[in-house]
Amino acid sequence: MSRGLVAVVLALALLIAQGGCAASRDYTSLTLPHAPKPGERAFLEVELGALPSGHEVEVSSDTGRRLGVISPHAIRPGRGAGTYTLPLPADAVRDAPLRLRIRITRADTAPREASADEVRGVRVILSGDEGH
Repeated sequence: MSRGLVAVVLALALLIAQGGCAASRDYTSLTLPHAPKPGERAFLEVELGALPSGHEVEVSSDTGRRLGVISPHAIRPGRGAGTYTLPLPADAVRDAPLRLRIRITRADTAPREASADEVRGVRVILSGDEGH
């Protein structure tokens, strides 16, 4: 098994262990910490690694509904871009797993799937969770 493949497998295993997340084709399924309670708001927390200059991260549902875009700027080359939080519409989050498509975009190129090095972690948090 090549080093690159080993790194991808380990990164996906880490995502599954830390965030209750599993990759399926070009979609990611996330398990909610619990079914949303009345008045609770859901957020998507996305940890980004190094991204090429001028690239953005587009997040959409498995039905194609655009949920948000992350546009990191002023990040030093080779450095992680940080952790970003996107609010999720109430009707996008139910008690079932949330299926997302995360792609890397740039104005002059076609969108492509994000690599494990570019998107290091993704999780759903609810407004009553620690830190929000």
